[in-house]
Amino acid sequence: MTSLKKGDKAPHFEAKDQIGNTIRLQDYLGKKLVLFFYPKANTPGCTAEACDLRDHYTVFLAKGYDIVGVSADVAKHQQSFTTKYELPFPLLADEEKEVIKAFGVWGPKKFMGKTFDGIHRTTFVIDENGFIEEIFTKVKTKEHATQILGK
Repeated sequence: MTSLKKGDKAPHFEAKDQIGNTIRLQDYLGKKLVLFFYPKANTPGCTAEACDLRDHYTVFLAKGYDIVGVSADVAKHQQSFTTKYELPFPLLADEEKEVIKAFGVWGPKKFMGKTFDGIHRTTFVIDENGFIEEIFTKVKTKEHATQILGK
């Protein structure tokens, strides 16, 4: 779906997280960033993915990674998702879909025979200099940390 590829400069982004903090790509320069896009907070697949990343969060930090999630949910829903599952990383409330569209993960999807526009579950690993190191388009929600870390 996305036209971005490994080696591309990651699109600049700036958006509010679940508690109103402004999060920018440049905040993560000097670290690796796992930027994961998910369709909707509190749904089974999105919960499995977020909780898998949560459960391996200390491993990510130890290896120099930070994690940020993105969906089009409102901040209130992102906050309840964070609280309910004790997620230690920020979730961007990208209601206007600016970050989602910048990374090219918004588009036609099919579900139960119907086609609609939505977020394609995609994860970008961005290196210390702001370049895309890896893109995961076939996310295994229950094993996503292993996909990223390669264990």
